[in-house]
Amino acid sequence: MSAKTSKSGAAKKPKDLVFVSGASGFIAKHCIIRLLNDGYKVRGSLRTPSRADEVRSAIAPHAPVEGLSFVTLDLGSDVGWEEAMNGCVYVMHIASPFPSAVPKHEDDLIIPAREGALRALRAAAKAGVKRTVLTSSMAAIAYGHKTAGAKVLSEEDWSDLSQPMGAYPKSKTIAERAAWDFIETQEAKGMELAVINPGAVLGPVLDEDYSTSGELVKKLINREAPACPRIGFSVIDVRDVAEAHYQAMIRPEAAGLRFLCVSEFAWMLDISKALHGAGYKTPLKTLPDVLVSVLAMFDKTIALIKPDLGNQTQCDNSRLKTVLGITPRRTAEMSISMADTMVEFGVVNVQKR
Repeated sequence: MSAKTSKSGAAKKPKDLVFVSGASGFIAKHCIIRLLNDGYKVRGSLRTPSRADEVRSAIAPHAPVEGLSFVTLDLGSDVGWEEAMNGCVYVMHIASPFPSAVPKHEDDLIIPAREGALRALRAAAKAGVKRTVLTSSMAAIAYGHKTAGAKVLSEEDWSDLSQPMGAYPKSKTIAERAAWDFIETQEAKGMELAVINPGAVLGPVLDEDYSTSGELVKKLINREAPACPRIGFSVIDVRDVAEAHYQAMIRPEAAGLRFLCVSEFAWMLDISKALHGAGYKTPLKTLPDVLVSVLAMFDKTIALIKPDLGNQTQCDNSRLKTVLGITPRRTAEMSISMADTMVEFGVVNVQKR
């Protein structure tokens, strides 16, 4: 019998088709799991079609994959986007470039991020999609404020592009603003938009892929630094990010809103202490700022986060809780679950003490 049946014997109508871009990504795979487990069909986009089996295998232990299919798309090309959206009621546009090192030119990030977002929105509008949920970033909110650290950030804030900042926050700010501008045009055809602005995303990995933020956990449990720089993050568990995407998609009151998706602020030392408490041999001392500058010359990841040295952000996540109904997980849980699954999938080869 192909159709599911209810206890009364009546056929249960399958739920709508959702398009998810960047299906091989850390956040996207968790979003796909959430959708499949609630009965939605998912059409995911991949830049490399050969990764379909890999993604399916990562998802299969956590959700039924019969409703999952794939298409091949590129953020930098118009080819296939309109066809990919056909029949979709909702879109989660998650794909976006994220640097593993400081780019040679900021346009290497800005142009793909902005044009990719607009490409997805135009195709969704033409296909008659009801609502698009766009993955932006806290980086579109938190940068360039002269009162950094003292100001409590909320969805009303935007990164100030007139102030010096790196290519990544600039790209996320420009791309998200372009999306909101588009949704106000006739070309959008009344399509609704909701935006998720996550902080540093930790939590369980599903295979050997992990978020750029996860590089922090990897370095800590690998003992790649003798001590922790004074670097801090507004953190969020990937499972809560996926839930935020899902609730922003289905809740009528979420239309037209941004959602600052963070749990709490955590210094790198806080994360290290949580991992140490779970049995990992992680550092328990702070690294002097001057040594961080030296390390940044040899480590591209440290160079990427060096501008935030000593900065502590304060965020208002009340909208995440009240509108989307999410109580986010705490730092220890998301950090330990990431470390444990990194060990499970061979991302790191370490033993607990």
